[in-house]
Amino acid sequence: MAKFEISRRKFLTGASLGASGIMLSGCDAFDSQLSIGSGLRSFLENANGLTYRAQRLLAGRDALAPEFTEADIRQPQRPNGVTAPDDDVYKGLLANNFADWRLEVSGLVEKPLSLSREQLMNMPSRTQITRHDCVEGWSCIAKWTGTPLSLVLDQAVVKPQARYVMFHCLDTIDRSLSGDIKYYGTIDLIDARHPQTILAYGLNGKPLPVENGAPLRARVERQLGYKMPKFLYKIELVDGFANVGGGRGGYWEDNGYDWYGGI
Repeated sequence: MAKFEISRRKFLTGASLGASGIMLSGCDAFDSQLSIGSGLRSFLENANGLTYRAQRLLAGRDALAPEFTEADIRQPQRPNGVTAPDDDVYKGLLANNFADWRLEVSGLVEKPLSLSREQLMNMPSRTQITRHDCVEGWSCIAKWTGTPLSLVLDQAVVKPQARYVMFHCLDTIDRSLSGDIKYYGTIDLIDARHPQTILAYGLNGKPLPVENGAPLRARVERQLGYKMPKFLYKIELVDGFANVGGGRGGYWEDNGYDWYGGI
């Protein structure tokens, strides 16, 4: 992703990102540029938590996102963010059509896994036609096919103390003198086990293209697009994320976005 695009997105964090309409996303910018103290930061973070609880209460933990028909697919799925990773590891995997790629499942699990794409495709699958809502203001309806994340978690046997699923990605989202930053994100186990949360390897009846996150991306249909990481290579079960990145559960969250990007 180009630097100007990252800067533009950071500017957008001053706007409301969720259905709540509460302006939460600019916390980092406000704090660093205006020297707003910990009191206001704490208030905004508490408001984010209130939004999360309110959405769960109103929608219910098992409520489904709307699904559509083939006739509603009017255009290809619009790519966003990094669309062609230039990382050497990713390029090597792509050159071999991801034959050597594996999805690692680790952390707070009884049975760590290393799954090939073929193994994932041989598991029971789910196909759903849903609308992708981007924080930038556009939406797109597409048909996604993949393995329900809940099946992978069941196979790994999640430990009782686990609270979140952390997605680790192959794409470099930012570069600095201190090193490359790979995209990552988290969801809680309620959304991880939701029936529409899948590890997608297919898009509109074809293999998932590179520009949309091949070989594997998350689909978390009740949340905004930045909560659906692409180019996955590892899933980690954790009890918290305070010591990862900026401590807020994801790359964009570290830059001011809401952790729970519910819709």
